Amino acid sequence: MSLPLLTAVTPRFEAELVTKLGSSRSVHVVRRCADLAELLGAAAAGVGRVAVVSAELRGLDRSAIRELHEHDLLVLGVHRPGDEPGERMLRRWSVPVVVPADADQALLDAALAELLDAGHAPDDATADHTTGDQDVREAADEVTTPHTAAPGEAARGRPERTPSRSQEGPDAEGRVVAVWGPVGAPGRSTVAVNLAAELAEPGQPVILADLDTYGASVAQLLAVLDEAPGVAAAARAADQGNLNPAVLSTMAPEVAPGLRVLTGMPRPDRWTELREHALADVLAACVQSVPLTVLDTGFCLEADEELSFDTAAPRRNGATLAALEAADEVVVVGAADPVSLQRLVRGLDQLAEVTDARTTVAVNRLRAGAVGRDPTRRVREALERFAGVTDVVLVADDQSGVDAAVLAGQTLREARPSSPARAGLRELATRVSGRVLTPPRGGRLARRTGSI
Repeated sequence: MSLPLLTAVTPRFEAELVTKLGSSRSVHVVRRCADLAELLGAAAAGVGRVAVVSAELRGLDRSAIRELHEHDLLVLGVHRPGDEPGERMLRRWSVPVVVPADADQALLDAALAELLDAGHAPDDATADHTTGDQDVREAADEVTTPHTAAPGEAARGRPERTPSRSQEGPDAEGRVVAVWGPVGAPGRSTVAVNLAAELAEPGQPVILADLDTYGASVAQLLAVLDEAPGVAAAARAADQGNLNPAVLSTMAPEVAPGLRVLTGMPRPDRWTELREHALADVLAACVQSVPLTVLDTGFCLEADEELSFDTAAPRRNGATLAALEAADEVVVVGAADPVSLQRLVRGLDQLAEVTDARTTVAVNRLRAGAVGRDPTRRVREALERFAGVTDVVLVADDQSGVDAAVLAGQTLREARPSSPARAGLRELATRVSGRVLTPPRGGRLARRTGSI
């Protein structure tokens, strides 16, 4: 039986191409879509089982191809004759079969046969409709995860690790550490920035990415003068299929030896630019680039249930959820006061529902004034009693030191190397990295300027 086919190609080649497709025995044209929006709408409605798209189609990118795959469509790509960049771009977007728009009938039939064969589509005229749907669904799953991934590309969900990096030794595993904490500003960004700074060395580079869609602040904490947010630029490059470690390095300025920063969204209302699938590709590129990636995340873990029936809609908390999905380890940050400790206990229960990654609890701003005499003992006893947490990293309160570092646009390692808070931060860094850190040392850096 022939499968229903949708087309969305530029007008220059549409008429001739549709005529040839109409002569094929394996497919029959059911709709000629004028633009990408119409194509995606038809795909969502289940009108077709195969889609033909051209590289020049306005708005076409990797996310659109991924959406077609998620709607169980097999995708055939066409490009202008001799347009090698267009052909490469389609293949980077996980389009498995690509032909020139002026392909003759024999070449087009062969391309369709290859596409349907790769997808195990039915070629028996007696096959029933149910079997065909199941085969096409299996084909779409195979197409979504090609045998050879483009640089920086990841399958849906957890970013794909680079096998060669994981085999190079414990210092080059390409790990992801997410720093998360409940509502109430317990110091997530401060801990994330200083954790990354303690771990970064010329021979052990670290990327710090700000994925907080409610109040990104890493750029301000480190005085990075950046007109365009690095994480948004990286997400756009991922959508275009152009993101790789070399491109990523131009978007993440180096603010200290071995420490690169992907700045966050300067305005919270731009959160829609950080779609989960693009962030998965960004994190995959980070994993390929450096041994360790530190993610500063937002506080909210709600899954936006009102959007659960609209899988194409962006989710404001999607960036945080994608970060936790990708993380090898999660550092949970809470503050040492009664309100924050209560939020931390409840937050640990919420966190366990969205990730099974190993967690390390860090209690920030430890001081006697907030919890009474012997704050170390009191905090440990409270967390053991109410959360069952017996192993906690305690970070001493040093408001003056943190203020001085923020004022200078530096980390504690640079501005206040003798800060009492550094002892807890270095203990946290040691646990995260599993290696002995270099002895503490200070230093000052020139004012930073982003590279975008």
